[in-house]
Amino acid sequence: MNPRLNPGLIVKLRPAGPWRSGPDSGARHRVDPIYHSDSLYAAVTAAMATLGMRDEWLDATARHPESPAVRFSSCFPFAGENAFIVPPRSIWPPAAAIVSAGQVRWRSARFIPLTMVSAILGGQPLQDDRWTVDAASECLMPVGQAGPFRIQVRSNGAVDRLTGSVERHATACIQFRPDAGLWAIVSFTDEAAHTQWSAPVRGVLRLLADSGFGGERSRGWGRCSEPEFVEGMLPEMILAHQTDSPPRPLAPSPAQEEPEAQLAPLPTEHWLLSLFTPGPQDAVDWQRGNYTAVARGGRIADVGERKKELQMVTEGSVVVAGETIHGSAPDVAPDGFAHPVFRAGFALSIPLPHPKPAPPSSPAPSPEVTA
Repeated sequence: MNPRLNPGLIVKLRPAGPWRSGPDSGARHRVDPIYHSDSLYAAVTAAMATLGMRDEWLDATARHPESPAVRFSSCFPFAGENAFIVPPRSIWPPAAAIVSAGQVRWRSARFIPLTMVSAILGGQPLQDDRWTVDAASECLMPVGQAGPFRIQVRSNGAVDRLTGSVERHATACIQFRPDAGLWAIVSFTDEAAHTQWSAPVRGVLRLLADSGFGGERSRGWGRCSEPEFVEGMLPEMILAHQTDSPPRPLAPSPAQEEPEAQLAPLPTEHWLLSLFTPGPQDAVDWQRGNYTAVARGGRIADVGERKKELQMVTEGSVVVAGETIHGSAPDVAPDGFAHPVFRAGFALSIPLPHPKPAPPSSPAPSPEVTA
């Protein structure tokens, strides 16, 4: 087996009604179209507790951050056969050399079809007249197709039964079109982890589909039909036909040019599909790459106390590190809390292969134009 491959599982969730993933600001009138990996891990952990497997699960993941047995990507939208993803920041928006002159505002697309990432890395040109950005979902869609979801605001009111007073409030949610939903990736460290955890992970995702993901579950939001699972190997399930190419090594940094560091492997660009909190074993070169960070907070379920805020690297970021990155799961419980509260920052990343040069246009530009 190729040592760079590991077992993976693609999960497709088809919501049966409204879905709510709260934004980082916590504003009720806003919603985040990404269901982030740390929230998915927390939901799975709660479901594992329901099945009596919490301690075993935590021992294999949050309490074993050097090499967690299971990692989750964040959940991204899909519509029909088109799976959308947050593209690598290092290749998006696309270079002028591979796009035709037109009216598409490539930069305004937050999500693009997964197949387009391979196309860009392969140097294939993008035809401007075939694509349009759906403003409501920020998805790059084929011309003539509607986006996978719309954001709506639902109004409701709390009634005081003693006084009869009504307190009205509004909550934002996502409403998916019938053939759309969310998809995510589950990565198993090796075959042993796949054998042990594949069935339990499938089981808890089915349980969560019945009970609901995200916010407002008491109103029936976040429920899904039977999840769909596709087995395969990573990263070839994500970057098709790219696994034969070596990962994208970069020029050594000045420290690596020293004689004692010459035997160290060259750093690689890692495309993050999950939120990421580096662990002590992750030698990330923060002076390079193309990444952003977000502050993640929130409250502890059933208690309401605020978790400690944690800065995490966002999906779509490209970080420069060694051959692999792991991540960590810091304890974000408030001081003096009864037990740890883990925030999963395990890295589910794809090493980026060498991009191929774009084919020359016809006629070829003059040297004065390209200078």
